[in-house]
Amino acid sequence: MAVACLLGGVNPVCDMTSNQEETREDLHFKLMQELQQNPDLSQRELADKLGISLGRLNYCLKALVKKGFVKFENFQNSKHKLRYAYMLTPLGFAQKMKMTSRFLKRKLDEYEMLEAEIARLRNELAQPGEARDGE
Repeated sequence: MAVACLLGGVNPVCDMTSNQEETREDLHFKLMQELQQNPDLSQRELADKLGISLGRLNYCLKALVKKGFVKFENFQNSKHKLRYAYMLTPLGFAQKMKMTSRFLKRKLDEYEMLEAEIARLRNELAQPGEARDGE
């Protein structure tokens, strides 16, 4: 099965894995975007903004820290000593740029597919003389 995936064969298992990887990369990308813009957000605030559970956010942050894309530091002037700032590392910035390119390509591909589907549906509605199912 893995060979078919590598050679571009259609395989539902490969497609599912590919979709899971894209979903995970999209989440990591959105998390890195949020960290770049708001490094002082708490994990709970980040989870709320991203619409995911606190546990899932923690898991994602740990993965990004392990890869060297994110680091965290205590707030120096924080009254809450458990508060951290999450920041992208130089490696994280470079990775985010690569992810931005892939994310943009996926979204443009989705946009083109939607445009084609909308055009097809409009074309279908514009042809009133043809018999339709159920009529």
